[in-house]
Amino acid sequence: MSEITYVQGDATTPLGKGVKLIVHCCNDLGGWGKGFVLALSRRGPEPEAAYRRWHRERAGNDFGLGAVQFVRTGPYTWVANLVGQRGIRTGSKGVPVRYEAIDAGLEKVAARAAELGASVHMPRIGCGLAGGTWSRIEPLVAARLADRGIAVTVYDHG
Repeated sequence: MSEITYVQGDATTPLGKGVKLIVHCCNDLGGWGKGFVLALSRRGPEPEAAYRRWHRERAGNDFGLGAVQFVRTGPYTWVANLVGQRGIRTGSKGVPVRYEAIDAGLEKVAARAAELGASVHMPRIGCGLAGGTWSRIEPLVAARLADRGIAVTVYDHG
């Protein structure tokens, strides 16, 4: 059993040694242009290019809510593009976060983290543009990752 560690910092430059898996929440529209993804893109083109290709070729792959794409960005770093929001927020419509999709995606993240022997690093996924609340997401992160002994660090920027 592990705990979730909270730090001030930038999840795109994860702390610690060993293999690191950076997890973030994506929409199901193929859109990449606001929020945490901009910080990821400043670190390198791989996650965005892979996500856009995954969405473009979705007729022949698993792209959709709850799916996760793992993109290697360095010798010890991976990015997990987790599809956890339906559409994007527009006006007064409901929030796009889908907790069940984040939960399903975190299950896949846990399997890959165990396979890689990786620690997991993330902002408060699903709580920015997706409109979710951390009080609903934190228990999912705990159950799927931390309670299984996977080290998780959550980064609060600023």
